Amino acid sequence: MDAQHPRRRTARLAAAGVLVALVTSGCSAEARRGYLPGYDDGQVTNMTERITTLWTGSWIAALVVGVITWGLILWAVAVYRKRKDDDTLPVQLRYHVPLEVMYVILPILMIGVLYFYTARDMSAIQDTTAEPDVTIEVVGKRWSWDFNYLDEDVYSSGQHVIDVGAPGNPDKLPVLYLPVDQRVEIRLEARDVIHSFWVPAFLYKMDMIPGQTNVFQIVPEREGVYAGKCAELCGEFHSGMLFNVAVVSLEEYEAQMELLREAGQTGRLGPDLNPSSVAVDTTATTSGDS
Repeated sequence: MDAQHPRRRTARLAAAGVLVALVTSGCSAEARRGYLPGYDDGQVTNMTERITTLWTGSWIAALVVGVITWGLILWAVAVYRKRKDDDTLPVQLRYHVPLEVMYVILPILMIGVLYFYTARDMSAIQDTTAEPDVTIEVVGKRWSWDFNYLDEDVYSSGQHVIDVGAPGNPDKLPVLYLPVDQRVEIRLEARDVIHSFWVPAFLYKMDMIPGQTNVFQIVPEREGVYAGKCAELCGEFHSGMLFNVAVVSLEEYEAQMELLREAGQTGRLGPDLNPSSVAVDTTATTSGDS
């Protein structure tokens, strides 16, 4: 009995850990439709519903295949198990051509269907042929962000936040403003090393590579403030490379652009800007202007 106590305690701790993980995963601010990401009052961008549908469809297909496979395995175990007093060896070599043909054709069909829907949706998600209403250049730098509003010829520049969890810091992070119901083209640049632009609520991320411009378009459809972060390990302070995305009305967006203009933040902070000329206060606990 004594030897079993540690095992029982370990099993209980493991079960408690799984329960906590399940409960806390449901508390994410980015998942408010049960097990699906998003919000009940509308999708965040014009692409989030498409991405969710592709994801859930893939999981349903995988689950169906898994159930069939598990069922066949259990059926074979039960039907062809060794019986009592049966010492006869089963046939060691047997061909079944139709079954072997199915083994080849069925996986090809399954992969072909998955490829078709993935290619269809990725083509739509990455399509940048439409004329954008707003063009914004996002420059990743160690360890913050610059936002160039190219149509307005203004910019905002963030500074690295050391103490990410300090009270008030989330409200002082760099803010990327997007006008609701407007087609926004986002051009991604990196000033030093590889970064990755990720807004979890958008269900999409894209790498930022020095010397290469990556582009995508979205139409924000739900006003609100959404968390953003770098999704590529880019150095010592990668965890503090955070920002917010504010999807606002067109009137509020234009007002924010005017505030940047009045503050003298006109022009563009491009990827070719010398990093040493950009103020990066590694001891600061707040960001720069946003």
